[in-house]
Amino acid sequence: MPQVEALRQAAPRPRAGGNQPRVICVTSGKGGVGKSNLTTNLAYALAILGRKVLILDADLNLANVDVLLGMTPKYNLHHVFTGEKSLAEVMINGPGGIRILPGSSGIMELASLSETQKLYFLSEMEELNQDLDLMLIDTAAGINENVVYFNLAAQERIVLLTPEPTSLTDAYALIKVLATRHGVKRFSILVNLAQSEREALAVFKQLSLVCDQFLGSLSLDFLGHIPYDRKLIQAVRGQRLVTTLFPEAAVSQTFFRLARHLDATRPAPASDGNIKFFWPQF
Repeated sequence: MPQVEALRQAAPRPRAGGNQPRVICVTSGKGGVGKSNLTTNLAYALAILGRKVLILDADLNLANVDVLLGMTPKYNLHHVFTGEKSLAEVMINGPGGIRILPGSSGIMELASLSETQKLYFLSEMEELNQDLDLMLIDTAAGINENVVYFNLAAQERIVLLTPEPTSLTDAYALIKVLATRHGVKRFSILVNLAQSEREALAVFKQLSLVCDQFLGSLSLDFLGHIPYDRKLIQAVRGQRLVTTLFPEAAVSQTFFRLARHLDATRPAPASDGNIKFFWPQF
């Protein structure tokens, strides 16, 4: 795979292990917009750049990161919350050296974490003691308590949406909850399944106008768009990453470009007053 090898050779040296891990939440108001595909392929692309990446599958009811990768983990986060296993014991290895904390599926008691469970999980993350550069959180869709919790515990948020009006409306609803109730003021916006950069930019401008009108001063950063590509559908059906199966495909090139952009930019730490993952290290 010449494209992947070229990226690997051009990548900067990995960051020192003692640095504060960067935590990015991939989230959305509407389901089915492609969060898990974005999270997994972005994680792989960042690993190719020499970064040590951990995926947290934070959909505790309908987790699917392991399904996308064709993996069948023996344990998952349900076993962590029941006290049966530690995070280190449920962690599995994925393609490119990425590590994964698999979520659970069909466990109704994890639909809404208690405050005790939330604090317990934050402390467990501290005990993980892994040499990490980045953690990507793949949330469930919507504005339920779990989605809000993982968004607040991250340092940065990528809100993924599509050109569909329902996706735009639900993305605004999520941003509104995080901004008005929890003081989050900075969001990165990425548009999936857009026919062109022009269409994606139009969607972003619509969202920006509504936010400006009703939510006041927010910082919305446009990350561009992910094009529709049948290679991605083919990869999903084969339970493989499109970036490993078809690295030259247009959608794969988008993931690689996004990884390079994120790796080259790191916003100042957010000061929204919410407790973050790895917060004692701040």
